[in-house]
Order: sequence, then C-alpha cells, then structure tokens
Amino acid sequence: MATRQKKRSRKFFGTRNHGKGNTKNRRGKGGKGGWGRAGMHKHRFTYITRFERDWMAHGGRFGFHNVTKKRVPIVNLYEIEQLAASGKLEKREGFDYFEFPGKVLGTGIITKPVKILALAFSEGAAAKIKKAGGSIEAIAPTPAAKKE
Repeated sequence: MATRQKKRSRKFFGTRNHGKGNTKNRRGKGGKGGWGRAGMHKHRFTYITRFERDWMAHGGRFGFHNVTKKRVPIVNLYEIEQLAASGKLEKREGFDYFEFPGKVLGTGIITKPVKILALAFSEGAAAKIKKAGGSIEAIAPTPAAKKE
C-alpha cells in the first residue's frame, strides 16, 4: 500500500535556516537580481534557456493579432440542453424558446425541440437542433453604442 509523503519542511523543524546556509541567505527581496525581466540577457539568462526557449526566438510575441476580429459570446448545445431539462427556458408555441446574442456551437447533444434565436450557428449545431425537432433563426446584431 502506498504511503503519503511528508512535507520536506518537517525535517527542518527546530533548525534556524532550513539548510539554506547563513541567516542572510534566502532573506526577503535581497539577492533578487532586479525587477521583472531584468538581467534576462545577463545573470538570468539560464532562466530563458531552461524555461522560455521560445521567448528567445520570438521576443515574447507569438502569432498574428487581428484587431478587426469581432468577439461574440458563445454557448454550446449541452448548456442549452441543461437549461431545457431544468425547465428554465420560456415556453412559446409548444417549444422551449431560447434567445442568445451570440453564436451557438455544436458541442454536446440536444434531445428536446428548442426554438433558438442567435446571431450565428455552427453547421454542427444547426444540424443537431433540426434533428431534435427544433428550429433556428438568425437575428440581426444590435448596433454598438458609440463612445464619446
């Protein structure tokens, strides 16, 4: 039978420095070697070579950042299924009714016929909703408020 390992610090109870040498060693902020990323190309270079190899090649930046990309909220089918099963969806025209100002994704299964209004649907989500006897309808996005 496996036994739990004890904390390493237990064996140092009653000692002053826990095996770290002089009292001045391991004290506070002293010997930190600068703030933040100071010394990354000098005395902290081994940190980069051991833990941040990609940082050396890319300077800390990766990929392409698309500033024009719209961020919309998402919901998965299994979340809608949970709401329908718990009776938290509004009933309209014999269907559970769910309106969402974002995109519906197809992760999970849906068994109840649900009428879903959303900005967009993935192909998988649309197919699963229709297979369960539900319906989908795309709604127009609301215009964003202008910042002054």
